Amino acid sequence: MVVPTLPISAIICTHNRDRYLGLAIDSLLAQDFADFEIIVVDNASTDSTRQVVEARLKNPKIRYIHEPEIGLSVARNTGARIAHGEILAYLDDDAIASPHWLTTLYNAYLHNPNLAIAGGKVTLIWTDDMTAPDWLSDGLAGNLGAYDLGDSVVNIDRPGLTPRGLNYSIRKTFLNQIGGFDPNLGRVGKNLLSNEELHMTNRALQMGWEVAYIPAAHVAHHVAPERVKRRWFLNRGWWQGISECYREQIAGEAGIGQFRRGGERLIRGLYKSVKFATNPTQRFENLVYSYGQIGYLIKALQGLVFSSRSVKRS
Repeated sequence: MVVPTLPISAIICTHNRDRYLGLAIDSLLAQDFADFEIIVVDNASTDSTRQVVEARLKNPKIRYIHEPEIGLSVARNTGARIAHGEILAYLDDDAIASPHWLTTLYNAYLHNPNLAIAGGKVTLIWTDDMTAPDWLSDGLAGNLGAYDLGDSVVNIDRPGLTPRGLNYSIRKTFLNQIGGFDPNLGRVGKNLLSNEELHMTNRALQMGWEVAYIPAAHVAHHVAPERVKRRWFLNRGWWQGISECYREQIAGEAGIGQFRRGGERLIRGLYKSVKFATNPTQRFENLVYSYGQIGYLIKALQGLVFSSRSVKRS
């Protein structure tokens, strides 16, 4: 059987987001790009996700698959495995793609055969009578998905500027070349592991591929009410630290140097928290940053202990 090929596949990986999922799918159905498919990967949802998708399955562009193993990277790999597209465009289940999203992304790849990863601008959608709290800095807004490097195309030259996962595309040949998304990075259930996109950018740049920010590939992201709380950001910062430590470990950058780096960042964050004591946005941003460094250091210590035990056994 000959598997059909398409220019691009739009993939939504979803877990218990039936409130927003229909809007995300509908934004893909409204794309001005003609030849594409929509794959919805239901990552062990227990809400009405399947019903939301089934209500739209009469459209031949939509395909549905259930992935029982919870994990964002697992779901992304499942979507990639069954996709017919040469380019894989991942949209979060609580995001809305602009009508030209797929066209803009595909043209970027079409005109640059060395482009491995691309993503666009992300703005926030405040609903449920919510507004941005006075302690929310631009930096912390990035934890809600906000991403804006300006109105011009930017060639990403360092992993810290990598496109957001909620508005993310990747060339399938590159993804296959590196063996897919690392299942040990990315969300799993309620933990907030991240940095899988940063890791992918790092690998792409090391291998001579290019990564780009394409502002016109715009996506808007819903801000869930439960995220507009200080404890959510502190938890997010903690997992960010753990994620960065693990990313360094799999990149071969682990070791005693992690304690120096993490310690310096912790001291710097605490210092700035005091320095900006009268500025609620800067104060809280640096507290979140500092809290994340504690998670980073604990993970580094665990890694060092595990490595020492492994050496002794051998």
